[in-house]
Amino acid sequence: MNIIRNKTFVSGLAFAATLMLACNPEPDESSRFTETQETIGSMLDNDTSLTSFNYILQRCGMDRMMKSYGQYTCFAPNNEAVAAYIDSLYNDKTVDNHNTMTENSLEGLSDSLCNDIALYHISSTLQPLSDLGGNGKTITTMLRRAMNSSVDKEGLILLNSQARILGSNDVAGEVEASNGILYRLDKVVPRNNSKISDVFADLDGFSIFAEALRRTGLCDSISVVQKVDEYGKPIKYELTDSKDITDGNKESYWPKTCDVKFTVFAESDEVMRKNGITTFDELVEKCKEWYASAASWYDYVSEKGIEISTGNDYTNRFNVVNMFVAYHILYCGMPYNQLVFLKPGSGNSNPPAGLLWNYCNGGEPYDYYETMLPSTLLKIWNPRNKKGSKLFINRWVLNNTLTDEVGKMGSDAMHPVQFEGVEIENPDESIKDKSNTRNGYIIPLKSMLIYDSKVPNGVLKERLRFDSSTFLPELVNNGFRYLSVNEASGINGGGTGARIAFPLNFFNNVVCYTSGTVLRYNVKGWYRAYQADAFQGWGTYDLAIRIPPVPTGDYELRLFYTPMSHGGMMQFYMGKSSAKSSMVALGIPLDVRIPADDPLIGWTKFYEEDDMGVASDQAMRNRGYLRGPYSFFGGTNVTSGDAEGANSRGDAITTLRLLLGVDRYRQSDEHWFRFKSVIDDKDLKWQLDFIELVPTSIVNNETYSEDWY
Repeated sequence: MNIIRNKTFVSGLAFAATLMLACNPEPDESSRFTETQETIGSMLDNDTSLTSFNYILQRCGMDRMMKSYGQYTCFAPNNEAVAAYIDSLYNDKTVDNHNTMTENSLEGLSDSLCNDIALYHISSTLQPLSDLGGNGKTITTMLRRAMNSSVDKEGLILLNSQARILGSNDVAGEVEASNGILYRLDKVVPRNNSKISDVFADLDGFSIFAEALRRTGLCDSISVVQKVDEYGKPIKYELTDSKDITDGNKESYWPKTCDVKFTVFAESDEVMRKNGITTFDELVEKCKEWYASAASWYDYVSEKGIEISTGNDYTNRFNVVNMFVAYHILYCGMPYNQLVFLKPGSGNSNPPAGLLWNYCNGGEPYDYYETMLPSTLLKIWNPRNKKGSKLFINRWVLNNTLTDEVGKMGSDAMHPVQFEGVEIENPDESIKDKSNTRNGYIIPLKSMLIYDSKVPNGVLKERLRFDSSTFLPELVNNGFRYLSVNEASGINGGGTGARIAFPLNFFNNVVCYTSGTVLRYNVKGWYRAYQADAFQGWGTYDLAIRIPPVPTGDYELRLFYTPMSHGGMMQFYMGKSSAKSSMVALGIPLDVRIPADDPLIGWTKFYEEDDMGVASDQAMRNRGYLRGPYSFFGGTNVTSGDAEGANSRGDAITTLRLLLGVDRYRQSDEHWFRFKSVIDDKDLKWQLDFIELVPTSIVNNETYSEDWY
């Protein structure tokens, strides 16, 4: 038996059309293979080495899908691999019930085990070998749990670091079918069914952090795996508005349950030792140094009148050790290569190929995430212009988002690095498959992560751009944030459908005031959209979304949008709770149908102006508008693979930012952003791509101007 090694494979799939931000593209319905080829299902029926896996598919009805229209990838372990896996399940000494098996055989597998095995080995889109090789890829499986590919030092392509893609003298590892790709594997792809807290208990080299996690009780906080009802049963979601108005009223997929996941950043014992910490007690003393006086920069505790504890009740949420650990935990569960939406070709393959719009003209990927330390943020940044493909937490560059040059980020002289940041380590290089757990990810750090005065007073003193797909954790935790159009089409039954539908009670941070509100997520595709996706909807909508917390200060609120004929007219409000009575109107209603070059807005072709748009920018601002960012493409002349130098900030598809006013935001308050339709047309859309909260010290800086990015 030969092991298939990394090879080059050119996919024939491509989107050729340039699409508007809010328009929903139809995925390519043509198969890249001929109609005379066998389906994946028929290949499985005829392959005597895959009968055990085929039996598992048949038990849960997935064999019919493998014979239907679509573009699937099936990772099929051979009979020997299935037998070894069954034996390991049945003889697992860590459980008392043989993992629900009735006997050590195929027939002894429970229905739920068959379902999980089958769904974890199928992707609803094509995964060519060229994508699985190289730098590897994170694959969204139909179980809504990620699978990672990698290449070892011998060039072997592995799934979750263990299962190899196989071949023989007359069968390639990548077998083309009329409805997708079939791979044969030498092992069942392992998936870690332990919770994060259980993995930490046995994780070599992280004993001090693991003890801190246990002693603070935060291990219990990250033991949740699904949203449950008052009886502890998983919530079963129903949807009454599953028709998609732009898709021939076809049914859209919606999640029937909601997974809960976390990302836990952790310092190894080695990193601790480098910082003078060799025991838990020594960590306690360090935490006292770091957090005992945090009230002087952590506005939340001073505004709430909370006393920070240096005692030994580590379960106190404002004990210094608890604060240290809590700041390491995100409510979004993400693998390393999905922490930020990376530019294609930047050392990571997480964006679907061809999404040229993002991070052009020197723009850099970054995102802000809310941590378990109440009302705090951390920034994850890929400063690719200076650091290549490395990722950092809370890197601080002075005057970031300000510039002393027109149309550029500014000179190095005005951007000295104040703090290099905490470098994030790729788990594949250390803890490998142990990083991916049932309810999230463990990601090592190369230095100590602390919420100190540098974060609110330095790192976050910049234009804060919050993408909707990162501050709605449910999109991340249920595998939707990185879905491509083809993957969405697959789970929508094939053919069409680039959206995911949601019940009105699915999101913790979304409140719908009317049952006529429709919630959708446009998955990543060729849209003029930041990070290539958007949260949107239509109907008789009236809803509020809790936006991320920020350090106390005065901020200018901005909303990104694209003028479009099928957009709605809406009134915006802001409140300190989700109660409508707390809401205050923000200006007059926005009519998204008004074109950008209307005198009301005054957009112009800045690149044809002698001053590169400085005067027209100010004229637009006086009317309450800004152009879209320069860091993702909005023009018409894409001539290269990365769109560098293209006419951005709008052209054929003009993007804008609406100024919604300046207000005082307190870190201890919640902030709810409300959209309400003010016209009677149920088919016109609302859309939330991103918002910006910009400190007034940035807006009104007397030395530098805000950059275009």
